[in-house]
Amino acid sequence: MTRIELGKAIYETSNIKGEFLLRSGEIAGEYFDKYLFESKPKILAEIAIQMSLLVGDGFDLLAGLEMGGIPIATALSLKTGKGVIFVRKEAKKYGTCKLAEGDDVKGKRVAIIEDVVTSGGAVIEAVEALRVRGAIVENVYCVIDREGTGRKNIEALDLKFYPLFSKSELEDYARVK
Repeated sequence: MTRIELGKAIYETSNIKGEFLLRSGEIAGEYFDKYLFESKPKILAEIAIQMSLLVGDGFDLLAGLEMGGIPIATALSLKTGKGVIFVRKEAKKYGTCKLAEGDDVKGKRVAIIEDVVTSGGAVIEAVEALRVRGAIVENVYCVIDREGTGRKNIEALDLKFYPLFSKSELEDYARVK
């Protein structure tokens, strides 16, 4: 699948119109329902192929953010052979009481994997929590950059931000016949 074909498939599968309250508190007239593309094996596999080229191999662990980043990070782990951790929004209050499930992050270079970024709030919270636990976090990757304040907010933490697609690109690809 070409990049344009993947972008078109993501847009056609997941772009819905209406009134949606985003995590950032903004109201949007359209929404990318990530679960609609993440639940399609062919699209998810192609996202993993194309994102594996984006992430390269300069990291020790992939970190999938709860909940939408987890399928992306898992698919990337299968494609790259790198380990994956699953980062909760908050540490469990029972059992192991962990924020990040999987391997220990201390001293490891961790690549953050997210599905859709608008303001970057979930990413920023995860990065800060992982850094407190000793992770070395320098890069953030996502499938869709909604072109909100996310890039600016993420880069303000001395992080590099790499979206597979921007919202504008997906809209352009959706118009391709």
